[in-house]
Amino acid sequence: MLDARIVKRRPAFTIDAALTVADGEARGLFGASGAGKSTLLSCIAGTETQDDGHVKLDGETFFPPPLPLHQRKIGYLTQDANLFPHLSVSDNVGFGLRNGSARDSRWIGELRERLDIGDIWSVPARAISGGQARRVALARMLAPKPRLVLLDEPFTGLDRRLIRELIRAVADWQRALGFAMIVVDHKVDILERLCPRTIVLEGGRIVADADWADLHARPSTPLLADLLAPL
Repeated sequence: MLDARIVKRRPAFTIDAALTVADGEARGLFGASGAGKSTLLSCIAGTETQDDGHVKLDGETFFPPPLPLHQRKIGYLTQDANLFPHLSVSDNVGFGLRNGSARDSRWIGELRERLDIGDIWSVPARAISGGQARRVALARMLAPKPRLVLLDEPFTGLDRRLIRELIRAVADWQRALGFAMIVVDHKVDILERLCPRTIVLEGGRIVADADWADLHARPSTPLLADLLAPL
């Protein structure tokens, strides 16, 4: 279980948000641009150091003091693929595995097949498209079978058909592996398919934590009502 309180001071406001996510639970993180969603994820992941609060996963303390990023059993996919351009797709996917004996060939094969990256397996990352890079980054993140998965707009730049396929794949993997998951996205339909419940952030504060039916029926703030309204 993830148990976290993130306090992070920013020029416009201070993020102060507490959340718990159970093993195997998928929770959305929703709100307007600039509400603090990505900062919340980066503090949990350890790419940013929070100013106060705590982060614990299954009883292991990530903060305080800050536990180095590589020691956190977390999969974190940001809006940028951040692949190593000189390495092949295969080497990028295997980079997070500590040694050769840790490589699960069946699991890697499943990622390769379902993410449709077999045709570019030996290609340097610098030579693949942006959409392919997103899929390779997803495979690299999932390869070590993390206990907690953080997705920050994971399907940016992909077409709708592929997004539907990846939503099904991620949901299947989450059920099979039992990892907890937090997903940030500005598209309500993506979050609704991946996460039965969502946290709503406004100005760095949690203003709602509910299932989607309740949010649509009783939005807690005018801004949330506006964000949920159809175009």
